[in-house]
Amino acid sequence: MSRWVCELAVLPSGEVAREVVVEVADGRFTRVQPGGEVPVGARRLRGLVLPGMADAHSHAFHRALRGRTHAGRGSFWTWREQMYGLAGRLTTETYLPLARAAFAEGVLAGFTSVGEFAYLHHAPDGTRYADPNELGHVLVQAAREAGVRIGLLDTCYLTGGVEPGGHGGTPVPLAGAQARFGDGTADAWAQRVSALASAYADADDVVVGAAIHSVRAVPADALAVVAGWAEDAGAPLHAHVSEQPAENEACHAIHGTTPTQLLYDHGVLSEQFTAVHATHVTPEDRAVLGEARAYVCFCPTTERDLADGIGPVRELLDAGARLTFGSDSRAVVDPFEEARAVELHARLSTLQRGVLGSEELLAGLTVDGHASLGFVDAGRLEAGARADLVALSLGSVRTAGAPADAPVDTALFAASAADVTDVVVDGREVVVDGRHVLGDVAAMLTEAIATAHQEA
Repeated sequence: MSRWVCELAVLPSGEVAREVVVEVADGRFTRVQPGGEVPVGARRLRGLVLPGMADAHSHAFHRALRGRTHAGRGSFWTWREQMYGLAGRLTTETYLPLARAAFAEGVLAGFTSVGEFAYLHHAPDGTRYADPNELGHVLVQAAREAGVRIGLLDTCYLTGGVEPGGHGGTPVPLAGAQARFGDGTADAWAQRVSALASAYADADDVVVGAAIHSVRAVPADALAVVAGWAEDAGAPLHAHVSEQPAENEACHAIHGTTPTQLLYDHGVLSEQFTAVHATHVTPEDRAVLGEARAYVCFCPTTERDLADGIGPVRELLDAGARLTFGSDSRAVVDPFEEARAVELHARLSTLQRGVLGSEELLAGLTVDGHASLGFVDAGRLEAGARADLVALSLGSVRTAGAPADAPVDTALFAASAADVTDVVVDGREVVVDGRHVLGDVAAMLTEAIATAHQEA
C-alpha cells in the first residue's frame, strides 16, 4: 500500500479540503480522508492536488512539428502538407522514441490518460507490416514507458477526399504520405482493429477505441461499419467534425447536409461519441450532439495555431453535450492553458466574462475527459477510483499571491504545466519533484525530433 498526504486536494464535490490522507492499493484509492491521521511513511504533496487529467485528443508525432510550422502565412491546408512530409518519413524505429518523449512531456504537464488519434498504420509506402498493427503496438509501448494510460483511437482513413459526382460523391484515392493511413475498405479496417483490441483485451492501462478521421476521409457508405464496430466492442468512437468551413462546404456540396448530420444519419452519434473541434457546427448540429449526450473535444491551442476559429462551447454544453480537451497537434502541451483558452476565447467571441464556470472546465479536464476515452473510473479523488494525483505548486511566480480560498481558479487561470511538481498514475509515482522517472525529457525530445526529420 502507498500513502500520501495532500496539503490541499480537490474532492469530487468540488470542495477543496486540507490535509487529505490518501491510501492506494493495486492502483486504486482505498482511502481519501480529509483531516485523517497521517500514516507513518506517507509522502507529503504540497500545493494543490488535482485528480489526473486527460489529453482526450493527441497526435503524438505532430510534436516534431513544433517550431517548424508556425511562421509565415497560410492555412490549415498548407500546414497539412508540412505534416504529411513528416508522416511520410516516420518508421517504427523513429516513431517509438518520438511518441515516448511526447507522452512523457504530457505526464510532466499532469496528463494521466492520453487519447491517441492514430492514423499511421502501415509502412511509409503503404505496404503492411508483418503484424498489421505494429505501429499500434509501438504507441502502447511508448505510453507504458512514459507512464501514461492510453486510449488508442485506431482511425479509419480510406480516401484523400470526396469529389462531387455519383451517389455520395467520388472518392479520391489516397496518395503520397496518405497511403500509409489506409486499409482499403472499412471492413479491412475493422478486421485489423479487432485483432488490435484482442491483443489488449485484458489490459487495464489500454483501451482500444475507434475513430473516423473525418467525413472527407471516410465515405458515407463506410461510416456505419466503423460505428457498428465501436458499438459491438463497447468502445469509444471519435471523429474530427467541422474543424474547417471548407469541410462543411464540401459535405453540403456532396451530401446536402452537414458533417454532424451525416454522421447522425449513419448511426455514428451516441454517448460514446466524441466530436473533435466542432468549431463550425450549426445550431441544428449542436442540438443533435446534445441530444446524443456526445462529448465535444476542444483543442484551442491547436485551433488558434491553425486558424480554425472559435467554437460555440457554451451553446454545445447548454444543448447537453459534454466538454473535453485535447492537445491535438502538441503545439502546446498544457492542460491549464487548454482549459482557460476555451473560456478566454469564448469571452472574445461573446464580449462576456465567465462563459464557463471553473467546475465545468475542471470536469472537462478530469472525469469527462477520461470517460470519453473509456476510462470511466478515473478523474476523481475517491475510494475505488484509479489512483491518479497531480500536485501543483501554489508558490511559483505564476501562482504566488493568489487568494487561499480559490486554489482551483488559480490553477485554471494562472498556473501552467511548469507548475506541476508530482504526478501519480494508477498509484505509481511517475513525476517526482518536477522530474520524470525516465530522466531528461527535453533531451529525449531533442534527439527523437532530430532523428525524425532525417531523410528515411
